[in-house]
Amino acid sequence: MIAIDPQMDAALQTFFEEGRDLLQEMERALLFMESAGADPERINAVFRAAHTIKGSAGLFGLEEVVRFTHRLENLLDHIRSGVIDLTPLRITLLLSCGDHIAEYLDKTSADMSLDEHFLAEDLRLLTELTEQLGTAPPARTSPPVRKSESRPTPEIIAPDSVKTGNWHISLRFGRDTFRDGMDPLSFLRYLEQLGEIVGLVTLTDNLPALTQMDAESCYLGFEISFKSDADKSQVADVFDFVKNSSIIHILPAHSQIGAYLQLIQQLPETDQHLGALLISVGTLTHEELQKALALQDAGNHSGQHQPLGEILVAQKMVQEPIVQGALEKQQQQREQQVAERQMLRVRAADLDRLVNMVGELVIASAANSLYAAHNNTEDRVESAAQVARLVEDIRDGALHLRMIDVAEVFRRFPRVVRDTARTLGKDIRLEISGEGTELDKSMAEKISDPLMHLVRNAMDHGIESAERRHALGKPAQGCISLHACHDAGGIIIEVRDDGGGLNREKILGKAIEKGLVTPEQQLSDQEIYALIFAPGFSTADQVSDISGRGVGMDVVRQNIEAIRGSIEIHSTPGAGSTMRIRLPLTLSIIDGFLVKLATDTFVIPAESVEECLEYPERQGTVGYMVLRDQALPLLHLAGVFRFDAQPEKRRNVIVVRHGQDRVGMVVGAILGNQQTVIKPLGKLFDQVPGISAVTILGNGDVAPILDISALIHHHASAKHLH
Repeated sequence: MIAIDPQMDAALQTFFEEGRDLLQEMERALLFMESAGADPERINAVFRAAHTIKGSAGLFGLEEVVRFTHRLENLLDHIRSGVIDLTPLRITLLLSCGDHIAEYLDKTSADMSLDEHFLAEDLRLLTELTEQLGTAPPARTSPPVRKSESRPTPEIIAPDSVKTGNWHISLRFGRDTFRDGMDPLSFLRYLEQLGEIVGLVTLTDNLPALTQMDAESCYLGFEISFKSDADKSQVADVFDFVKNSSIIHILPAHSQIGAYLQLIQQLPETDQHLGALLISVGTLTHEELQKALALQDAGNHSGQHQPLGEILVAQKMVQEPIVQGALEKQQQQREQQVAERQMLRVRAADLDRLVNMVGELVIASAANSLYAAHNNTEDRVESAAQVARLVEDIRDGALHLRMIDVAEVFRRFPRVVRDTARTLGKDIRLEISGEGTELDKSMAEKISDPLMHLVRNAMDHGIESAERRHALGKPAQGCISLHACHDAGGIIIEVRDDGGGLNREKILGKAIEKGLVTPEQQLSDQEIYALIFAPGFSTADQVSDISGRGVGMDVVRQNIEAIRGSIEIHSTPGAGSTMRIRLPLTLSIIDGFLVKLATDTFVIPAESVEECLEYPERQGTVGYMVLRDQALPLLHLAGVFRFDAQPEKRRNVIVVRHGQDRVGMVVGAILGNQQTVIKPLGKLFDQVPGISAVTILGNGDVAPILDISALIHHHASAKHLH
C-alpha cells in the first residue's frame, strides 16, 4: 500500500466502511438471486459494487484489491452481458470472492501482512475466476446470420431523414472490418432479429478513386431507419464486435423523445450522475458513456473542460432535449436529498461518552430535585421540575442516537443459513420478520453471537434431513424463522424452527446420566428443556464442526443474562421449537420505580411494574392474595434479602411481570418514579442473586436494581421444591 497523507487517512477509513457496506449489498443481492433467479437489476448492482470498490481502491494505491477485483469484475461483466449464465456454482464463487475482498479490507485497515493461507486462497479464487471466464463462448468472427423468411425490401431513405417512431442508426465501418473477418451485411441480417429495417441508404462518400482503392479495406457506411421495441443497449450489442473500430450513432426518433423525458421524470429520487440517468432509461450505453468520459478527460488534461452533456450531443450519442431533461432530473434528485437527509458518521466511542455524560446529568438532576424539595420553595421546586423534564428529553434523544434496527443484526444470517445448510446437506430457508424493531447498538453487538449459536444449533439438531421430513409428511425444505418485536418495555427476539422439537426423554436421560438431576425428581417440561443450558451438556450422537461438543448453550444463556436478558424454550414434538429471548431496551439509563425496605432503597425497572396495591390485612392461602378473583403469588423482599428488622406497619404490593409470569412483591414505602442510571456491579458482587446492577441516587446513596426475571424464577423454583 502506498504511503497515505495524514489528511487522506479519514478518507481511507471511509473507504473501508463503505467498501464493507457495498460487499454486504453484493452478498444480499446474490443470495436473493440464488433463491429467486437472476435479475438484471441486481446483477448490475453487484457489478457496480465491485466496480466502485476497484475504482476507490485504486485511488489509495491498494493494488492487490484492484488486481483481484478487476478479475471479478470481468466475470460479472460476462454475466451482465449474457455471455454466461448466473449459476448456483458461480454464485458460490462470487460470494467467496466477496469474503476474500472483505478480508483484504480488514487486513489492510489493521495494517496486517498477507499470510500464506490468505495468499493460497487468493490464488485459488483467481484460478477459478480464470476458469469461469474460459468457459465463456469464444468471440464469433461475425454475428450469426439468421435464415430468414421472405421479407419486404427496405425503403431507400435520404441520409438525413428520420422516420417517426423508429430508431435512426448511423454506421461507418472501420477500414479493417474485412481484415478482422467481419461482413457488414451480416450485421444487418442480425439486426433484423430485433425488429424491422424499414429504411436504408448505403453511403459511398468514403470510396476513394479506383486506382487508390484497397480491396481489403472497407469503405461502407449505412443510414438505417429501424423499427423495434428493443432498448438502445440491445441495439448497440448487435455491433459489439466492431464498436471499437467503427463509428456508430444510435438515436431515437423525435416522437420517442417525449417518452424518454417522461421516463426520466419517473426515476426514483436517488443520487445519480448524468451518464447513469441516461443509461437507466436506455438512451445511452455503457460503452458510449466510457467514450464520452474519455473525451472529457482528454479535454481536462488540455485545460479545456467540456460538460458531459455537451459531449454526448456533439458526438450524436444522445439528443439535446433528452440531455436537458436528465440534467433537470439530476438537479431535482440533489435538492430532494439535501432537503430530506443529511447523514453524519459518528464514532461509537464518542456516542458512548455522550450517553455516559447524560447519565451523570441525570444523577445531578435528581440531586437538584431532592435539594429543591428539602428547601420547600415553590419557585425552586418548579425550576427543578423543568430541568428534570429537559434532562429526560435529552436522555431520550441521546439513547435514540444509539438505537439501530435489528435488521443490522439479522442481515448476516441469510449467508450463515445458506452455508451451514450446504455443510449439513439440508435444504433450509430463512424467514425474517420485524426487522424494523429498534434496539441499543451495544446490545446488538452482544446478542449477535448467542443468536448465531441458536440458529446453527436449530439447523443441526432441529431440522431433519429431507428424507426424514418426507417420511413424516413434511415439506422437504426446512424453515428457520427470526422474528423481533417490542413487548412490555423490552424487546423479544425469537428463533423458530419447524423441525422435530426437543426430545424430552433424551434430555432427561442425559441429565440423569451426568448427575444434573436424580430419577426421583419431578420436573416440568420447561425445567427439563432448561437443562440444555448446563455446562458441557449435549445430546448429539456425533461431534461435528457445528455442534455436539457440549459447549455453547451455557455461554448463550450467560451472555444473554449479562445484558439483563432472559431466554425461554417452547417446543412441540414433531412441530419444532422456539427460543424466545427477552432483552431490555437499553443498557444505560432506564425509568426506575423506587421502593423502600426498612432503611434501604431498591429500584424496580418501571417496564416490569403493572400496578401498586396496599398489602391486605388478611390473606387466604399463605403466600398468595386474591386480585380480581385470581390468586397472585406474593414475594416478600425482606425474606429474599434476609432483613432482620420488624415488619413495617404499612406495607405495599408491587405487581410485576416478566413474560407470562407475574408476582406481587411485598415492600415498605413507595417512593415513585425516577430516571435511573445503570452502574454495573463489581466482580465481587456480580453473582448476588436478585440484583442486576446498582444506581446512584440524588442524595449520593447506592440503590440496588432488582433482577425481576431472576427473582420470579427463584420464587417459582422455591415453591416447586417446597
